[in-house]
Parts: sequence; structure tokens; C-alpha cells
Amino acid sequence: MTGLDIRVEALEMVYDVDGEQVHALRGVDLAVAAGESVALLGPSGSGKSSMMTLLAGLQKPTSGRALIGGQDVTAMTERQLLALRSRDVGVVVQGPARNLLPYANAEDNVRFAQRAVPRDRRDRLRPPVELLEELGLGHVRRSRLGALSGGEQQRLSLAVGLAGAPGVLLADEPTSQLDAVNRSHVVDMLVSAAAGGTTIVVITHDEHMASQVDRAIHLRDGELVP
Repeated sequence: MTGLDIRVEALEMVYDVDGEQVHALRGVDLAVAAGESVALLGPSGSGKSSMMTLLAGLQKPTSGRALIGGQDVTAMTERQLLALRSRDVGVVVQGPARNLLPYANAEDNVRFAQRAVPRDRRDRLRPPVELLEELGLGHVRRSRLGALSGGEQQRLSLAVGLAGAPGVLLADEPTSQLDAVNRSHVVDMLVSAAAGGTTIVVITHDEHMASQVDRAIHLRDGELVP
């Protein structure tokens, strides 16, 4: 894996809620080095999820820019964003079913994610079964989504996010539904991915996870807290 750097410049996000303007992000500047792992921390409503959706290109900011590997995500077309997410940026959003194919089994979900990777990189990808085993999901690799528990779906979402060996992984609360043993599986996999070169940005309330990454970044009321 080759990590990609992230640069956020004067990023602002304002929502209109019942005629009132709500500032989710207030001119945030942020730099994450290629291969660095960071945790975004902060109370509910602090702007963490808005930051994640803007980095993933799932929304457009009110103003400012977000760049991944020098590419301005905020200026891309939807087609360009789809290509970026299939090739270079793994995204794990909250609500594991939103990341997965409901009609496919666990192994096929991972394999499908790898199909979008350019052919010249596919032979370097980890086998789907290996990713699933590392997350404690080897026993359900042939099970369809409906047969998996919420925690199993959550771990499968992470396997899908890492399936293509992305340069950047963006993950929103990847351990929120997990017990201590399975939280450890997820943390270990993220640490391993970072050691292999992937740039990691993870939203979390998990203090153990936050202690395992290179840097913790705190947000409050849409601003970085020193």
C-alpha cells in the first residue's frame, strides 16, 4: 500500500435546519501525512461526521477545500469521486448495512470491492478469506448479510473498506457495536493497515483505539481544539 496525504483548507460546512443556519465546521485547516493514522474525537455535534463525509466526497462543503493525494475532492464530479473511492479511498460509514451488498455473502462482498481495483494492482491484494479470518469472520464467510449480527456486519464493513488496499481509509465509529474481543480485532487490523502504509482517519469514542493511532485530533463546535 502507498499512503496518500490529506490536506484540509479553510473547510466550512453550514446546514439549513428549519430556517436556521447550523455551522458544522468553521474554517478548519488540517494536514495528515501519508501513512499517518489519526483519530477524530469530540462530542456529538462537534463536526466529526461532517469532516468524514466531506473527505469522502459524499457532500460538498459550503466553502474551503479537501485534498487527498493532491486531488481536490471538493471539486470532483460524481463520476470522478466514484473512481477515487473504488481505487484509492476506502470509506466505512456508520450503519454497516450501508457499506454492504445485501444479496451477497461475506466473502463475495469483499471480492466485489476488489473488482474495482485496477488490474495491475489486483495480484497484490490480500485474499478475501484472509481479511475475514483476521477479523474473526472466517466462520461466516459463506453467510449472507441477513444472517450476520450487527457486530459481524460492522467488521465485514471494515474488511470491505480495506479490501482494495486503499491509500486512505476513512472509518466512522468502526467499533461502536463490538465487544472487547472484536474491538481488539478491528484495532489490530487498523494498526496493521497503517503499518503497511495506508493513511487512516477514524472517528471514534473508543479510548483504546485512540491510544493506538499516531495522533488524536479533537473537534468541538466545528473547530479544532488545541
